[in-house]
Amino acid sequence: MQNSRNRNTASHLRRQAYNSGNGIDYANPSQWLILADKFVVRPVKDAWQVLKSPSKPDLSGFKQTRKHRPDYRILAFTGLLMMIGLIIMYAIGPQRANVLNNAYNTDYYTDNFFFIKQLTMLALSLFVFFAISLVPIEFIYKHANELLILAYLSCLMLAIFGALKLPIAQCDLGACRWYSLGPIGFQPSELLKVGILLSLSTFLGAKASAGKINDYKETLLPTGALVIFAIIIIAGFQKDLGTAISLIAIVASQLVMAGLNNKNMLRFSAVILAMVVGLIVVAPHRMARIVTFGNENCAALSSPESAGDYHICHAKIAIGSGGLFGVGIGNSVQATGYLPEAVNDSVFAIMGETFGFVGLITILGLFFALLIRVLRVASHIENPTSRILAAGVFGWLAVHVIMNVAAMIGLIPLTGITLPLLSFGGTSMIFISLILGLIFSLSRWTSFREFDDFKEDKNENSGSRRRVGRSRYSSRGSF
Repeated sequence: MQNSRNRNTASHLRRQAYNSGNGIDYANPSQWLILADKFVVRPVKDAWQVLKSPSKPDLSGFKQTRKHRPDYRILAFTGLLMMIGLIIMYAIGPQRANVLNNAYNTDYYTDNFFFIKQLTMLALSLFVFFAISLVPIEFIYKHANELLILAYLSCLMLAIFGALKLPIAQCDLGACRWYSLGPIGFQPSELLKVGILLSLSTFLGAKASAGKINDYKETLLPTGALVIFAIIIIAGFQKDLGTAISLIAIVASQLVMAGLNNKNMLRFSAVILAMVVGLIVVAPHRMARIVTFGNENCAALSSPESAGDYHICHAKIAIGSGGLFGVGIGNSVQATGYLPEAVNDSVFAIMGETFGFVGLITILGLFFALLIRVLRVASHIENPTSRILAAGVFGWLAVHVIMNVAAMIGLIPLTGITLPLLSFGGTSMIFISLILGLIFSLSRWTSFREFDDFKEDKNENSGSRRRVGRSRYSSRGSF
C-alpha cells in the first residue's frame, strides 16, 4: 500500500514538472525522459496527428464573393519572365554546350540543347499553370496533407536510395538531391516545399479562424515539428541549405499572415536561427564560404589561395562588364566557361553582362510587379486559408529573388538558390508555375475590399473564435 502511494506521488510530481517546466533535476537522467517526451515525442505525435487527422479546411469567404475573371497581369508577368529566360538560353546555350563537350570529351550537347530543353520545360510549366488554376481550390485544400506525406516519403526514399548507391539517386559530393529517371531529373525538395505550403495553409487557416494561432500545444508544436523535420531532410540529408532557407521564408510568411504574435515569432526565429547556424558549423564547405565572404581577392584569381573567390569574382566581372546597356545577345564572355553555373544559379550575372544595368532593372521591375500582384491577392481575398497560402507564395518568390541577386553582387555568400522562371532547370520552373497557377486561380475570388490582418482580441481566450478583420471599405461591392 505504501509502495503504491509512493508511486502515485512520484507520478504526480513528474506530471507537475512536465506541466510547469520547473523543478526538473537536470542531473537526474530520468528527468531527461520528461524533457524528451515534452519537446520531442509529443510534438512529433501532434504533427503526425495533424497529418493523419487534418483540420477541416476553412472555406469561409468564398460564398460571400462573386467569382470573376482572374488577374491576367499575373499571367503576363510570369510569361514575360519565362520569355526572357528562354532568350538567355538561346543566347548562351551554344557557348555552354561547347564548354561541356570539351570538359567531358563528348559531342552530346548540341548548340540548341539548352534552348530546346528550356522551351520544353516552359511549355510544360505553362500547362501546369493553367491546369492547376482549373482545379477546384476546395479539392486542393482537402488533399494537401496527402501531398505532404507523399513529399516526405519521396525525400526519405531518395536518402535511402542514395545510401544504397542505387542509380536512381543522383548524388554529387555526398549530397543526393535528385531522382535520375533517364533523361528526366526530379528534385523532391521542391515537392516538399509545395506540400508544406499547402498543408500549413489549411492548418494555420483553421487555427487562425478559431483564435488558436498562438496556442502552444495545438498550433506551434505541430507546426514546428513539421518544419524542423523538413529542414533536417533538406539541409541535413540532401545538404541543400539554400532550399531549406527558402522553406523557412515560406513558413515565416505564413505565420506572419496568420497572426503569430511577436513573442512567439521571436521564439520561432531563435530556434530556426540556431538550427541554421548548427547546419553551417557542421559543414566545412559552408564554413569556408562564411570565412572567405567579404575577403575576395579578384586580382589574383589564378593563385590557389583565391580558388574560393573564383565564382563570386567572375559574377561581379560579368555584371560590371555589361555596363549600362550590356554587350548584346550572343556576345557574353563569361558564358564561355569562365563563370560557373552560367545557365543556373549565375544567370543573373549573365543577364547583367548581356542586357546591362537597364536590363537588370527591368527584370527586377517585373519580379516586383509580380510580387505586388501576389500580395494583392493576399490582402483582397476573404478566405483565411487562401490568404495564408498567398503569403507563403510571396515568401517563396521573394526569398529566391533576393538571395540569388544578393549572392551575385556579393552581399551574401553563395547559396545555390535559383532565380525563379529564369534559371535553367525543369523542376524549379514547374513548381513555381504551379504555385503561381494557384494564385491565378485565387485571384478569381478577390474583392474590391481590402481585408485587415488577423487581429487577436485580448478579451478573448485562446479557444474563442477569431474572424478575419473587417474590410476597410465595407460599403464597396465585389467584382
